[in-house]
Amino acid sequence: MSQIDVILKEQVENLGAEADVIKVRRGYALNFLIPTGKAFEATKGNLKHIESLKKSRAIREADELESANKLANRLNKQRLKFELATGQGGKAFGSVTTRDIQKSLAETDRQFRDIDRKQIVLKKPIKRTGDFDVDINIHADVTATLKIKVSAVVTDQKNES
Repeated sequence: MSQIDVILKEQVENLGAEADVIKVRRGYALNFLIPTGKAFEATKGNLKHIESLKKSRAIREADELESANKLANRLNKQRLKFELATGQGGKAFGSVTTRDIQKSLAETDRQFRDIDRKQIVLKKPIKRTGDFDVDINIHADVTATLKIKVSAVVTDQKNES
């Protein structure tokens, strides 16, 4: 397997960020990364351009961190309410899942639409009433805590014939 060193011009998922010098398969570099402008070959001349790429990377990362902190502050102040249908014995029908939380957040505020349900840390669905703190991983360095209140709505499950 022939490999080649390339310098990334922009962030490429599962490879790295701009200014990273990485080793990839020759075909991947020559047929995809270089023609699409995502990378260029790591020659002596090109290695001199890394400093400008590192500056743009630092600026981008600082902007991402700042916006993540702003979003975390808004999420920390947010409080969501859910209702769980319960039977006469107090048994819950259904649960509150990460998908429910994501949908409720998106309906609450336009800025919360970018939050993916995979960012919401919920070990298992909430199947009881009460107050809960749910962590949301916004950025690698930023985590917000969302307050959730789950209340019960009693439903009558008798079959009348």
